[in-house]
Amino acid sequence: MPKILLIIFYSVLTITACSSVKKHRSSNQIQQGIDGYVYKISGNLMPMPGVTPPKPSPLSTLVYIYEATNIKDVVRNGTSAFYLSINKKLISTVQSDSTGHFIIELPAGHYSLFTKVNNLFYANNFDVNNNIALIKVEEGKIASAVIKVDAGAVY
Repeated sequence: MPKILLIIFYSVLTITACSSVKKHRSSNQIQQGIDGYVYKISGNLMPMPGVTPPKPSPLSTLVYIYEATNIKDVVRNGTSAFYLSINKKLISTVQSDSTGHFIIELPAGHYSLFTKVNNLFYANNFDVNNNIALIKVEEGKIASAVIKVDAGAVY
């Protein structure tokens, strides 16, 4: 009988602990902003028969969120995806965790997302108007972002 009571006690304790974790996670939710991941991609990604390309790995790094930034608003390092400086207002920064995940609450608007590689800003995508790594946060919505730091990849 005492063994059964002990099992019930530990079961209740485990269920209670799990439910408190869920509450803690849900309290960190945001109403509006960006929820995203940062991945590092490196190695030979050239398609070859019978060769599986390397998988992206999560990257714990600082994500820089600027006002919508156009190519004319930066000092570019040659023609690369690296930038010496960004001549727009820095809105915020957020640290991605060990899984590459980040989440940040932001007002509605257009933003550009950058990371840093070797002390240079990095962003590798543009829209048709040469806006860099543009993301739109809409009123009451959470935008999804995937940042791929592929400076060490060969395509």
